[in-house]
Amino acid sequence: MTDTTTPTPTRAEYCVIACSEAWRDAGEILASPMGLIPSLGARLARHTFAPDLLLTDGEATLVDADGNPEGWLPYRRHLTLVTGGKRHVMMGASQIDRHGNQNISCIGDWAKPSRQLLGVRGAPVNTLNNPTSYWIPRHSRRVFVERVDMVCGVGHDRAARHPETARFHHLPRVVSDLGVFDFATPDHSMRIASLHPGVTVPQVREATGFELVIPAEIPETRAPTSEELRLIREVIDPANTREREVRS
Repeated sequence: MTDTTTPTPTRAEYCVIACSEAWRDAGEILASPMGLIPSLGARLARHTFAPDLLLTDGEATLVDADGNPEGWLPYRRHLTLVTGGKRHVMMGASQIDRHGNQNISCIGDWAKPSRQLLGVRGAPVNTLNNPTSYWIPRHSRRVFVERVDMVCGVGHDRAARHPETARFHHLPRVVSDLGVFDFATPDHSMRIASLHPGVTVPQVREATGFELVIPAEIPETRAPTSEELRLIREVIDPANTREREVRS
């Protein structure tokens, strides 16, 4: 809880906190945040409760929490970290389903898609070798779908078919502008883990294209402490770029 002197956190700041929590107690691993809000979250984690995190500029340089170079990460070494499970990536998703299958490749039939997207990229290797979370800035039925048009990131149902090759499969969390979701259910279906302040269960149901698992009690997403709020606003993102991605 924030104290009475702390200004009210914005929705974007709750999202930064929710993303940062993906790396709590992670130890010395590579954080690979893809997108603005996850990047702010990773830097906040490094500044506070995850000081051993390795951060990258997305190319070949390791950086500190303020973006200053502190090491070199050649591509071959990066792949060693990926395949060895020493990395936690937070990716985006053009589509994601109830079991965590993710699509960033195309919309529509693969043979003749209506939209061409990024392509499969490294999603299969990510999901089979190191923890993979997702950030979705616009929670809607276009993204949270009953069935993805193409599987790029491997979900729990597909991983269960091949346990010998998916023994390191781990999807810790999905963060959206409405809340935090996980797969802590008997059949690994997506459930609501927390909702951001002001968000209701009917609102999330309406914005989701499949039936979510809804616990009897749903907590609010953790609020930033006064020090975390200071770091976000004065050190990590003084230009307030976070509001461009998630408006209050």
